[in-house]
Amino acid sequence: MNHGSRSARGEQAHRGVIIPGHPESFERRSWTEVTLGDRPLRPRCGSVTGRTDPSRTLAWREPALRGRAPQPPMLNVFMLVNGRLAGRILEEEDFDRPEPPPHAPPVWIDMEAPTDWEKAWVQRHFGLEIPDDIVDDDLEESARFYEEDNGELHIRSDFLIDDDVTPRNVRVAFILHRSVLFSVHAEDLPVFRLLRLRARRIPALIEDAKDVLLKLYDGDAEYSADALEGIYDSLERVSTSVLKQSVNDQAASEALSAIAREEDLNGRIRRNVMDTRRAVSFMMRSRMLNAEQFEQARQILRDIDSLDSHTTFVFDKINFLMNATVGFININQNRIIKIFSVASVAMLPPTLIASIYGMNFRFMPEMEWSLGYPFALALMVASVAAPFIYFQRKGWLR
Repeated sequence: MNHGSRSARGEQAHRGVIIPGHPESFERRSWTEVTLGDRPLRPRCGSVTGRTDPSRTLAWREPALRGRAPQPPMLNVFMLVNGRLAGRILEEEDFDRPEPPPHAPPVWIDMEAPTDWEKAWVQRHFGLEIPDDIVDDDLEESARFYEEDNGELHIRSDFLIDDDVTPRNVRVAFILHRSVLFSVHAEDLPVFRLLRLRARRIPALIEDAKDVLLKLYDGDAEYSADALEGIYDSLERVSTSVLKQSVNDQAASEALSAIAREEDLNGRIRRNVMDTRRAVSFMMRSRMLNAEQFEQARQILRDIDSLDSHTTFVFDKINFLMNATVGFININQNRIIKIFSVASVAMLPPTLIASIYGMNFRFMPEMEWSLGYPFALALMVASVAAPFIYFQRKGWLR
């Protein structure tokens, strides 16, 4: 090994990556350990020093993918080690093995936006073909939960992402194949990160692939509950700003925007928990769970039922605040319309007086009167003042 290669390996070991043969790392020849809460970096193809060796490229090793740009797989592979869920990424010498590396068998393989290389590796080592449209949103309802004749279990569920930019539901495809759970999704999910962190710290949390799936749904329900609490806190702030003595148009507009955002998020949560209920119910009907897992599934359904009632309460609160805000907007508009109405009524008497003295009759006594013009003006002013005094006493000008 040359000095450049040693330097590169030492730098990787300093970053926390376990490199086989390096004095600062443990001796593992087949897997590279990563921090479970982080996303592993995609390794280079070729030598450690960055110079590509043609004999070590994936295009040379994989005849089915020859001609494409070599890009090694980045698969989050998780297995049980001493009762805890441990994560690994593959090293280059594992790509052309006829069988998976000789360590503890994986229980969960998580693929985020998998490439053709990653799908080919999974198919070669596990005999599972990943379709290109596995996470499409236009699938029929009957294709979201089903079991193959060979025992493969297929579940497609929506998981919530509640961020400050665009809250959204992300479709995740699960395949339970030969006691290994395969998950495919387009972007990283908070629920998945939470499970990886908990499974690393809590022993005996995961025992098999079905436990992983149940814990993901349990974490999804918990994440939805946290999002609901965030909605309630936001609505409390909106309620404080709306339910006060005076609300101007700008404050009402900001309140309506905030209410619309929270209503959209609440609807996504409602959809998310409904989808989770269907998936957990399907797992219970498929008789794939043992007694302890079945009880966990029932507890998840009870939690979802409580979330349903809470989403209904939040919807009612949103509707109340929406109606209250629209009501204040209508009050502000009515105040403006009232001003125009009072002005129109007050100007009717002087208009009538001016119309009378504008008639072209020959015999009109006031036409020859020297005080006729001041008298007409005073009469018009008095006819304007009288309605305003009357409206003021009635309280209609407040």
